[in-house]
Amino acid sequence: MSTETPYLSIIIPAHNEEHRLPGSLEKIDYFLAGQPYDAEVVVVENGSHDATVAVTQAFAERHPYVRLFVETARGKGLAVRRGMLEACGQYRFICDADLSMPIEEISKFLPPQLNDFDVAIGSREAPGSVRYDEPYHRHLMGRVLNWIVKLTAVRGFEDTQCGFKMFTAAAAEDLFGVQRMGGIGFDVETVFIAKKRGYRILEVPINWYFDPDSRMKLVQDTLHILREIWEIRQNWRRGYYALQNTPPTDES
Repeated sequence: MSTETPYLSIIIPAHNEEHRLPGSLEKIDYFLAGQPYDAEVVVVENGSHDATVAVTQAFAERHPYVRLFVETARGKGLAVRRGMLEACGQYRFICDADLSMPIEEISKFLPPQLNDFDVAIGSREAPGSVRYDEPYHRHLMGRVLNWIVKLTAVRGFEDTQCGFKMFTAAAAEDLFGVQRMGGIGFDVETVFIAKKRGYRILEVPINWYFDPDSRMKLVQDTLHILREIWEIRQNWRRGYYALQNTPPTDES
């Protein structure tokens, strides 16, 4: 697979993923081997204290389409931004390391199955989506968080926090060129900026499998996202996200 001008880039932020990442890379490799297009995988190690770098390097030695970048600072937003801006693909896909969405579903985010979009959000709530094995309390907390996001930041979308999103190259370079959140609030921030800049945003229903080893801390991470939503709105008022010569407004 060529990494110079690939059709698809898969960006994987990886923090302490020495156990889950090798299996996920094998599944991605098997899937890509059956596709008619060139692809690359961009792994961004993110402040790990385990062998994430070593296992990625070992896989990349056998699969040269895999590229590794190291972000010493902790923060999923930092890792995703680095990966999106280092990627070369015509389409660029954020992919959680646990593959809670089976990699085969990535075809739903690409032509010919999906057309006329700039940003495609994997959705666990859109009609046709299915959640598997998720505890009720986690689903409830997710719905409460989404309600808060719609009330305070981004209306019109049911699952801004899903870890699987596709961007065209132009949208990725524009949005992540101004995106600022280093933590998990980057999801909301990126969709917020995309909506403000008039990008075509679609939600794509997916099959999603709950991982008991999920790194999401319900209360702590929810509070963190709420704080970052406030920062997002402040950044908008300061003009950080506005297009050149386009003044910000107070509308959500």
